[in-house]
Amino acid sequence: MDQFTLNLIFVGGSFLVYIAIAIWARAASTSEFYAAGRSVHPVMNGMAIAADWMSAASFISMAGLIAFVGYGNSAYLMGWTGGYVLLAMLLAPYLRKFGRFTVPEFIGDRYYSRTARLVAVASLLMISITYVIGQMTGAGVAFSRFLEVDTNTGLLIASAVVFVYAVLGGMKGITYTQVAQYIVLIIAYTIPAVFISLQLTENPIPQLGLFSTHVDSGMPLLARLDQILVDLGFNDYTGLHDSTLNMTLFTLSLMVGTAGLPHVIVRFFTVPKVSDARKSAGWALVFIALLYTVAPAVGAMARLNILTTIYPQGTQAPSLTYEARPDWMHNWEKTGLLAFEDKNGDGMIQSYNEASTEFAATAAERGWQGNEMVTFNQDILVLANPEIAGLPGWVIALIAAGGLAAALSTAAGLLLAISSAVSHDLIKRTFKPDITEKGELLAARVSMAAAIVLATWLGMNPPGFAAQTVAFAFGLAASSLFPAIMMGIFSRKMNSTGAVVGMLVGLVSTSVYLFTYKGWFFIPGTNMLADTPENWLFGISPLAFGAIGAALNFVAAYITMKMTKPVPEHIQHLVEDIRVPRGAGGAIAH
Repeated sequence: MDQFTLNLIFVGGSFLVYIAIAIWARAASTSEFYAAGRSVHPVMNGMAIAADWMSAASFISMAGLIAFVGYGNSAYLMGWTGGYVLLAMLLAPYLRKFGRFTVPEFIGDRYYSRTARLVAVASLLMISITYVIGQMTGAGVAFSRFLEVDTNTGLLIASAVVFVYAVLGGMKGITYTQVAQYIVLIIAYTIPAVFISLQLTENPIPQLGLFSTHVDSGMPLLARLDQILVDLGFNDYTGLHDSTLNMTLFTLSLMVGTAGLPHVIVRFFTVPKVSDARKSAGWALVFIALLYTVAPAVGAMARLNILTTIYPQGTQAPSLTYEARPDWMHNWEKTGLLAFEDKNGDGMIQSYNEASTEFAATAAERGWQGNEMVTFNQDILVLANPEIAGLPGWVIALIAAGGLAAALSTAAGLLLAISSAVSHDLIKRTFKPDITEKGELLAARVSMAAAIVLATWLGMNPPGFAAQTVAFAFGLAASSLFPAIMMGIFSRKMNSTGAVVGMLVGLVSTSVYLFTYKGWFFIPGTNMLADTPENWLFGISPLAFGAIGAALNFVAAYITMKMTKPVPEHIQHLVEDIRVPRGAGGAIAH
């Protein structure tokens, strides 16, 4: 059976399962649409949280970022996992006890302010739309290769699939769909990693294979990778080559951003009790660890595989000829995400760091006139890994289904957060309190459809790789919602004016900093400064600015609180009640 047919069977079969689940679990009420009727078992909720959180950035892009940078990009791993612990321990149980449907609803009621709710809605929309761009980008990459269409066509197909099961099922349908998607994505990620680890190190456990001996060279795998990279003018893989300040701020930004992500927080509203929220968090950590501990091995082994493919006899011997390039290169060239240019006309492929002044003389001696792998989209690495390693066709098809499951599961969660903010927090709680439940449900579905259209359009012109785009969303969450939620739970004295000013300062400062380098609202060509280290304020990368925005939020909120009216007494009692570890508030009907 040819590869295309296998891809259709695996991808099409998984989509049929998702759509069947959505039809079976179709939401019939706003409670089911927003919070799955608060009836999800903690283990299933943990699995759904893992799928919701491990997006295209985790599945498709993270290993690619680690592969092409090395230790410096381990900040993605540390920030995302550390942030989840922060969310699980400090926020989730208390938010569940508060008994609301959405994050803006919590902020609006805790800060007794319509303005606070509206600012939270604006923050949520910016975060979720930015985040969903990364998911749609990742889905488009996967579709373009495995269904052999261009990237934009792949993006449109992904949008259509999400539209069917997310609009139909709401949170109830999405929850059970995400359970199925987690099973698909974890199997798809792990099986190729096991095969590749066996090939390179004869160790079937990728986490251990990363620190094992490379069979062909007899050297430790990471030492062999370092050697090849240095031979080609690149930085060594295991060293830190960015500033410690940027790495620290970026890790912190991802941590507090994770704890402020509305589409993850809302998952804790779907369980019956506060204790179930804690159990869900524990199970989610287990399910997340199954993928996150494998990702560093996938990145390192894939980079080594690529380099040894181009230099099969070592870096000092002649490189691979273009005509002899393996099928995986030929297949990915069709998508436009991989491209070569024979700059010296010798018919061979030379890949090296042409920007390295130390390596320039060596390259000139060998007749090289520039790096000839002119395009290698980092988002293709995990998807191409089975082909690079020469694994069976069914493994390639499986990872196609897994990559799409990762992208679509998170996209669905984000779209639900967007539609809930519009239909429940804007329409129901703010502009039309007398709307019927049927009308609110219709508004939720219409707003979700509109969000899909917007995300599709933006996904055709993303501001970066999937994981980079997602990192921007984490920065926005860190600087806007996280401080307001933290102070709302742990500070009796934080008032509405302080919270509103803090959110606005954090959101505006971080947004302006991002847009300065990435373009206004991420529209290409509208940036005011080039995104280069020499242009960054105090050397702080746009990816790392979320931590600064969060600090500005806290400071602005505290100063404003000191200058304005104190919190009403009944709100202070409410905050105290939230932190008492007994009972759980029911969902409040409005």
